[in-house]
Amino acid sequence: MQGNTPARHLLVVDDQPHIGVLLRVQFEREGYRLSLARTLAEARSTLAAAAPPVDGLVLDLHLPDGSGLGLLAELRGAAATRRLPVLVLTAEGDDRVLHETRRLGATVLTKPFSPSKLSAQVAQMLSEAP
Repeated sequence: MQGNTPARHLLVVDDQPHIGVLLRVQFEREGYRLSLARTLAEARSTLAAAAPPVDGLVLDLHLPDGSGLGLLAELRGAAATRRLPVLVLTAEGDDRVLHETRRLGATVLTKPFSPSKLSAQVAQMLSEAP
């Protein structure tokens, strides 16, 4: 990021520690501020308390305390977060689940993934955000 523009704040929700490490390095190098959560409970807490607010969410669907799809549905139902851009990063192969994810307005990128493709998807997602 250049000048006085604040860094975009991303929340990555994934229970695999190596994913968090990889994405922290990738996105901080690109000028983003990154928060990590390994559970839905941590994600909800971060979303509620984040200062500055979260600009975008990278979300895994399979988490130790439930499905990221449930969190996505909650976010789309909450007026204050309805427009939060969400990219689902998942190994999920069930077409019904992927269809529901897209219906809820999330971009989907499947694991394994290319870090450069993920960066491009996040940048596009944030540029299209209202």
